[in-house]
Amino acid sequence: MSAANRTKTKLISLEALDQAAECLRTLAHPHRLRMVQMLLSSRYTVGELAEACEIPSNMASEHLRLMQRCGFLACEKEGRFAYYTIAEPHLADIMHCVEGRFGGKS
Repeated sequence: MSAANRTKTKLISLEALDQAAECLRTLAHPHRLRMVQMLLSSRYTVGELAEACEIPSNMASEHLRLMQRCGFLACEKEGRFAYYTIAEPHLADIMHCVEGRFGGKS
């Protein structure tokens, strides 16, 4: 492919790539990836996610807050419980890549 043909590729703006990098940094944590993996199949409370990650609830809340601030998660209150769900459907694609690359290793 010539240099002229390569430059015809539509590049994402650096500003948008900066946002993408920030959101990817937010995901780049094993507990957050575990939470996303779980939330892709159902909704969960902070306590349930904390237990699955083997961390205290306050730490799980902080992870969830960071992901919610990035627009990845939504929170629904029901009585005294808050249920987290996936708000960004592209997380399924990202987790598919992660599971495809690292899912076979223990």
